[in-house]
Amino acid sequence: MVATEEFIWLSARIIIRHINKGLIRYLCRIDRWYDVLLNRAFYREFMQRTFRVIVSTFFLLFSLLLSPFSHANERERVLVFAASSMTTALDQIAQAYRKQTERTVILSYASSSALARQLAYGAPADIYVSANEKWMNYAVDQAVINANTLSPWVSNALVVVSARDDISQVNLDEASFLHAIGNARMAIADPTHVPAGIYAKESLENLQLWSVLANKLAYSNSVRAALALVERKEAPIGIVYRSDAIASKAVHVVADVPDTSHAPIIFPKAMTKDASEAAAQFFDFLSSDDAHRILAEQGFNLVSSSLSDQEISK
Repeated sequence: MVATEEFIWLSARIIIRHINKGLIRYLCRIDRWYDVLLNRAFYREFMQRTFRVIVSTFFLLFSLLLSPFSHANERERVLVFAASSMTTALDQIAQAYRKQTERTVILSYASSSALARQLAYGAPADIYVSANEKWMNYAVDQAVINANTLSPWVSNALVVVSARDDISQVNLDEASFLHAIGNARMAIADPTHVPAGIYAKESLENLQLWSVLANKLAYSNSVRAALALVERKEAPIGIVYRSDAIASKAVHVVADVPDTSHAPIIFPKAMTKDASEAAAQFFDFLSSDDAHRILAEQGFNLVSSSLSDQEISK
């Protein structure tokens, strides 16, 4: 407030000094009082310059007066970057948080790889939830994550889903998959960078199915995009997370993918180094009983926070 009062006083002095100098110059250039009315060019120039000074000073003052509110909004804002597979669960968790605290959380969903790269490029997120440890470690290596807040959060599983009534079950063998796919393609997330696709490829390889199905796949830029292909029946079947199957009303599970066929599906969470003050409160809420209940309903399993740093960095 002291700084604001000093700025107001300084602004007033600048305006008064400018007006006084202008008036002195103006009066020195006239001989008789009626010349005031005749010397319109100088009068117009003087008024234009005075107007510019007043307007410029006003906007500087206005910006200064608003700056405390701007900083307050930055401190209260919470922006979460989360893997697209967290959409349904995090939407509900954010609603529960808002109901309890009357604070709104901004949620941004995409593939874990895209979000990690955005963080590396300087995106102003406060919390990052990745669908695998690889992209969380990438964000840590880019020095954008507060490593002290990093912890495993939930786990997930892979399932094969379909929206077609004539596909009720798919056995995990070559003949069954090829019969279900037919002349179409099976939807999976892009295995070159999307965690769900990476897990799916690993499973198919370990089930001795990758070489057979590699040319029968439709890649999507996120697991939710792969789910959408199945929901619209553009793909007869697809491999998604169990949580995605639960969140969708249009698909049903036709096969469970064995957990032993791929690496553990762990979703770590962390705060960024530039996290807002309010972010810590929502970050803590993610570990609350209300959040745990929602996560369980959406098909996620809680991961013990006692997992070692070595397990997280694998």
